Amino acid sequence: MTMPDDRPEAPYLELLVRGAPAEAYERPVLRARADKAPADRLAALESAKLLALRVRGELEGRRRREAELSALYETAHDLAGLRDLDAVLQAIVQRARSLLGTEVAYLTLNDPTAGDTYMRVTDGSVSARFQQLRLGMGEGLGGLVAQTARPYVTESYFHDPRFQHTHTIDAGVRDEGLVAILGVPLLLGSGVIGVLFAADRRARVFEREQTALLGSFAAHAAVAIDTAHLLAETRAALAELEAANEIIRDRSRVIERASEVHDRLTELVLRGGGVHDVADAVAEVLSGSVEFLEVGEAPAAAVDRSRADGHAVRDGEEDWVAAVSAGGELLGALVLRGHPRLDPMDQRTLERAAMVTSLLQLARRSAGEAEQRVRGELLDDLLDTPDREPRLLRERAARLRADLDTPHVVLAAGIEALDSGAPATGSAAAHGSGPGGTPGSGPGATPGSRSGGAPGGGPGGAPAEDAEGRRRLWSAASHLAVTRHGLAATRDGGTVLLLPLADGDTADALARRTARQLGTAVHAAVTVGASAPVPAPAARPGEVAAGYAEARRCLAALRVLGRAGQGAAAEDFGFLGLLLAGTREGAPDGTGVQDFVTRTVGAVIDYDERRGTELIRTLDAYFAGGMSPARTKDALHVHVNTVAQRLERVGRLLGPDWQSPARSLEIQLALRLHRLASAVGY
Repeated sequence: MTMPDDRPEAPYLELLVRGAPAEAYERPVLRARADKAPADRLAALESAKLLALRVRGELEGRRRREAELSALYETAHDLAGLRDLDAVLQAIVQRARSLLGTEVAYLTLNDPTAGDTYMRVTDGSVSARFQQLRLGMGEGLGGLVAQTARPYVTESYFHDPRFQHTHTIDAGVRDEGLVAILGVPLLLGSGVIGVLFAADRRARVFEREQTALLGSFAAHAAVAIDTAHLLAETRAALAELEAANEIIRDRSRVIERASEVHDRLTELVLRGGGVHDVADAVAEVLSGSVEFLEVGEAPAAAVDRSRADGHAVRDGEEDWVAAVSAGGELLGALVLRGHPRLDPMDQRTLERAAMVTSLLQLARRSAGEAEQRVRGELLDDLLDTPDREPRLLRERAARLRADLDTPHVVLAAGIEALDSGAPATGSAAAHGSGPGGTPGSGPGATPGSRSGGAPGGGPGGAPAEDAEGRRRLWSAASHLAVTRHGLAATRDGGTVLLLPLADGDTADALARRTARQLGTAVHAAVTVGASAPVPAPAARPGEVAAGYAEARRCLAALRVLGRAGQGAAAEDFGFLGLLLAGTREGAPDGTGVQDFVTRTVGAVIDYDERRGTELIRTLDAYFAGGMSPARTKDALHVHVNTVAQRLERVGRLLGPDWQSPARSLEIQLALRLHRLASAVGY
């Protein structure tokens, strides 16, 4: 049988083993007193109790330090594997709250830009206002810690005069219900980057060990923040390095493409490639669709911006436009399609391609103009010098791939005015020369020469075609002459062509076809008069000049008869065509036409010339108005009595039967021939 242990320390050893609370250590003494134990027994028990409490306190302290060290170790472990700064800071705040046994723990960080400190992490907080607080430097307990880099503690915040109380801070602390607050600085080097807090909602005294423990957590938090910043900077540096490497790789690819384009464009120029070859080469390198557009086809606004900037410009969402120009003249544009974004080096490639295109265009134009001049000079010699040696004419024609021993047709072409529809004239050509270098001069020269009434001219000396219209007509006619193995020249302000006549073709059909082709090319109405076929221009050069005069008369007749914009030969006019054709040997005399006009209405013409009246004009209006005096006065803008007086004078000059059907038909024909003769220069 085990006897009870009477040693005074025995009950306390059992309490220590069980980890009993402090109040349990009073029970052995109380029990001994109840049993009326001797005084020495009570004294021994009291001494054993005190010793046991000391041991218990030491054990509690060691357990607490063990927990603190464990928490610090876990925090260090978290830092070693830092991935998420927010998670690490949240763990630090939670462990500080747990070990210090506070109701709330939180951490603030300094904002150097704003010059204050703001709430970063909280644990145990329930107030939204408190969680969003910002403290100015020196304001409140946290502001003072951040400013002085020293720990501060208060048992009762609202009754502590050491802190600068503000309405905002006090309202937030009051919403959270905090009373006792301990704050320690987060030090990084010699600077403060924030504050770590532990707080209770009741009055409390924080021990020195608790302040030191919170300071240890603050040190870990500072390391975590610094490590996170270093990691962020490292990641940013790596990202920048990767971006730089990608840019370098991309630049290398672009430079290689640019070098490839340069080599291909150089090769194209050396082997005489065309603008479409350049477009194809650039399209292949830039992986897009590239097209060369003539002037008027390209988007005008984008082309103007490109010319002004000197660079390729964006047009819309996915197109780029580079103007092709030389010496201030716009030659067209290169359009790259299907590229929302264009690298600067690729943009420069497109611009370089536009420059090469301009060089090719100029070279092609120079070669074309040289050939055009040669063709124009040969046609000028046929028109102006009919006594040239046929052998020399044939040799010159052969170099141009033209055969002057086959039937040809002479065609006179004129572009019509675009504004009023009135026929344009060639009077402006009297002051300059055409694109082929052939000069023009004013009216008065004989048909077949380089001067005279312009074939493009209308009656009454209407304004000449503008220079751009003449240039476009000349360019289109030259191109047609090259493709048809014929000749073309500028003459009398218009254009003259000598084209071969194919088997089964007619001069009239050729004139109509030429009018359509030239009109399509210049985007305007073009009137073309044609001569009868010239069997062999090299053998009989004189017939070329006669044919040109005939073609000019047909051109004028088309305009007088209201058929501007069409093509026709003398054979298309029936009886009037016989008058237009004149004689083929030498210059036409037109005697039959003039005799008929003089015999029929000569008296009225003479009367107008002597008196300055307008009887001929009145007759034209009278017949045009269906022989109605009322419509005649409206057309002439005169009083009906004036019309009656003029018609009475006409009756006295022409005879009383001038309004009979037979006489009126002759008079109307004479009036039209009179106008036609005035237009063609009889």
